[in-house]
Amino acid sequence: MSLAKLANLLFPNINNKPEDFLQKYATRNLNPQACVTRYAPSPTGFQHIGGVFAALVSERVAKQSGGIFYLRIEDTDQKREVEGAIENTVQTMHKFGIDFDEGMLSQDTEKGNYGPYRQSQREEIYKTFAKSLVQQGLAYPCFCSPEELSELREKQMAQQLTTGYWGEFARCRSLSTEESLQRVDKGNKFVLRLRSPGSLENKIDFVDLIKGHTSFPENNQDIVLIKGDGLPTYHFAHAIDDTLMRTTHVIRGEEWLSSLPIHIQLFDILGFPRPTFAHIPNVMKQEYGSGKRKLSKRKDPESAVTYYDKQGYPPVSVVEYLLNLINSGFEDWRRENPTTDYHEFKVELDRMSKSGALFDLVKLSDVSKDIIGKMTTHEVLEKYTSWAKNFDPEMFDLVSKNEATFRDIFAIDRGGPNPRKDFAKWSDVKEKVSYFFDTFFVHEESQKIESLNEQQHAEAKRIVQTYAQNYTHTLAKDAWFEQLKTIGAELGYTADRKAYKKSPTEFKGMVAEVASTIRLALTRRSNTPDLHAVMQILGENAVKARFEKFVSIP
Repeated sequence: MSLAKLANLLFPNINNKPEDFLQKYATRNLNPQACVTRYAPSPTGFQHIGGVFAALVSERVAKQSGGIFYLRIEDTDQKREVEGAIENTVQTMHKFGIDFDEGMLSQDTEKGNYGPYRQSQREEIYKTFAKSLVQQGLAYPCFCSPEELSELREKQMAQQLTTGYWGEFARCRSLSTEESLQRVDKGNKFVLRLRSPGSLENKIDFVDLIKGHTSFPENNQDIVLIKGDGLPTYHFAHAIDDTLMRTTHVIRGEEWLSSLPIHIQLFDILGFPRPTFAHIPNVMKQEYGSGKRKLSKRKDPESAVTYYDKQGYPPVSVVEYLLNLINSGFEDWRRENPTTDYHEFKVELDRMSKSGALFDLVKLSDVSKDIIGKMTTHEVLEKYTSWAKNFDPEMFDLVSKNEATFRDIFAIDRGGPNPRKDFAKWSDVKEKVSYFFDTFFVHEESQKIESLNEQQHAEAKRIVQTYAQNYTHTLAKDAWFEQLKTIGAELGYTADRKAYKKSPTEFKGMVAEVASTIRLALTRRSNTPDLHAVMQILGENAVKARFEKFVSIP
């Protein structure tokens, strides 16, 4: 009777019983193989790439099984909440094609029948289960002050013991119910702790879908369940929410692996079925000279999702790269299925790296070049214009005024069996296309060509001058190339590789060198897309003017 009295005193306004909520949030009507997963961030900042990685794994596991993927906001630490973080989470995930079946839609709106999906709005639920634990003698109020807890910690450290609230150090655990009642009556501040039945001498065997078989000691800590502000700790809320929301697979970062003994114990004490756990390896970075380390929010700009926005990586490029980190077999699958939607690829948790996924921006760029290379001219123009509007006003103004020219530029070598792959991200475009526009080219055209010595420069001027005198702008590509070979032959160059290889001293070089010189004169680049197409886009007047400028360089 005294335990019931204590429970009523601790939670006077709680009239429901655990069974009420277990009935309210009934088992989902899904196929047996369907997985229910969640992404459950704290709204303490804006999204980073590790969050997108974790959410993508959970979303794929749920969707490919015909299950449910939902967004839960774990906002019990309200002092650290950042305004706009929830909207940022929803928008970020949507941008990367990771959409939720249920959960938060914004700061104040949600969808689904298993809410509220914000933990701060589920206080009654947590207190209902907490009250039940008190009634069963499985939880108790702790009145220790921060100073007393600090003193306990120092004593444990001095004795080289595990720190925490356990055994003889759990002072309030031994308080009688009557004494606890008196302290609560007096208004003493308290937190609610679990009366842990665990012992470090007992082992729990467990199978993680990624890490495999694990074994760990039981939890013997009397952890806090309800904080002084009345809100639950992560541990307590997690067990209740994942049960009531009928989560089948808890997929989360491996930093939570050390908390697994606590969570397993809570599920068992509360009488809940244990979900299946999968602990995702950290996203790592190669640090030359010191091996791999976890991608850092503080040190690594690429850890922030905003980095990919500013650089202009298409979201699908990031997603496909992350899929390759999730399962290395994705790269081979993509090679075998070049046009298939990535949603057709099956993510397999047991094939994830156990030691950490190495994040490589060079590899991301290679993936992105392939993806942009497959886009139509219209898609490239549309996506680049949209990016430039937000991140490069100068280029947005230029593309807005020269849309037809940009369409022609983006169309070069696009759509064939071997499309151009010179853009990894939209911020690459400016440098790659600037020579088409005098706005950028004018400051380069009168400069000396540093890559050429005096003799090479003289020969280059001879080639350009002769070519300019004979150049016919209206020729189709094949005829243009024949003209190039003819002019090259007159200058002493050959298109016959065998003849050149047999008697190299008889020729100035190969006709390809003539083309390279023309390209250098027009663009100041050693590599460009198809030269004939470049010249057609520049126009006859610009081509001739640039030839004249090149020849006039002293």
